[in-house]
Amino acid sequence: MSTVEVSHTSSNAGQAEMGRQPNDLLQGTLELLILRILVREELHGWGISKRIRQLSEGTLEVNQGSLYPALYRLRDRGLVTGEWGVSNEGRRAKFYRLTEAGRAEVDVERATWIAFSHAVNRVLEGA
Repeated sequence: MSTVEVSHTSSNAGQAEMGRQPNDLLQGTLELLILRILVREELHGWGISKRIRQLSEGTLEVNQGSLYPALYRLRDRGLVTGEWGVSNEGRRAKFYRLTEAGRAEVDVERATWIAFSHAVNRVLEGA
């Protein structure tokens, strides 16, 4: 089984459908994954990355260079908050949790993703 690294680059090549740049779609996907993980529990960055890897059965790997900018974007949008605490390993870590706006955004973004992925599947199956 191959592993897909979830990352973001700053390339602006081409305009994707639905008004998003190709990298915006990837960026939005990572943000959706983070929001979905935080629905169940508050976690620090490493815990979020580890949980995505576990739930994807090792297919998705999120590197720190993509994870933390995504967390900062979510924080700046008021969807998550962070508070310093101590991890299970005894290290100081910032734990992230959803705000009420973040909880509402999960449902909106999930519905958008499902519609998008169904459309892509229809094209792939028809090709």
